[in-house]
Amino acid sequence: MADSKIKNATVLIAEDDPEIRKALERILNYEGYTTVAVNDGAAALEAITDQSPDAVVLDVMMPFVDGLAVCRRLRADGDHTPILMLTARHETSDKVAGLDAGADDYLAKPFDMEELLARLRALIRRSSESEIGEGVYTVGPLQVDSPRHQVTVHGASVDLTRTEFSILVLLMSNVDLVLERAVMYDRIWGYDFDGDSRSLDVHVGYLRRKLEATGLPRMIETVRGVGFVLRPPSASEVGG
Repeated sequence: MADSKIKNATVLIAEDDPEIRKALERILNYEGYTTVAVNDGAAALEAITDQSPDAVVLDVMMPFVDGLAVCRRLRADGDHTPILMLTARHETSDKVAGLDAGADDYLAKPFDMEELLARLRALIRRSSESEIGEGVYTVGPLQVDSPRHQVTVHGASVDLTRTEFSILVLLMSNVDLVLERAVMYDRIWGYDFDGDSRSLDVHVGYLRRKLEATGLPRMIETVRGVGFVLRPPSASEVGG
């Protein structure tokens, strides 16, 4: 495996289909990963606690505890391990459900193994280093400390997922600049998404809600047909 950033990374495979599970083990081992494989959600939760993997490939439909429940449990416990969700369903609502549960990315079955490897590399690389900004950014009462992975509004902490944090840092390091969707997908995920992907929109929506729940006015604007931009709030909007 050429990329030293992900060499020797451990990947947990949670998949109840034995053929898919074994195929994933073979290819990931061949690529240089250490793998841990389980066949149900309960075993996945236990393995994540015991093994502390660098990433999880998580099937949605599994016995005992499904993939969505596993993902929700991890995020509720403050575990930000990168998760690539596998789903046999192609409907947008099912894909959004995975992101809503806290997954960083999703892939519909049947999938191309090269695409899975690319997405997995991007997730692990992003979690192992600060690729998007390395400083402290302040816009109005909103402050992001990238090295410490901290977000505060008026000094109060805001809990974000890894993907939400990366999006916010990217926007805050480009204040008042409209970022095209393709650019954001490349910077956040490290590869091109299909034109109909809603991953970015879903994550931006969650990010907005978390920030605005603190009393912040809307700072992340959608530029229809182009992308997103973060604009500073006026003094009157923040009570100045």
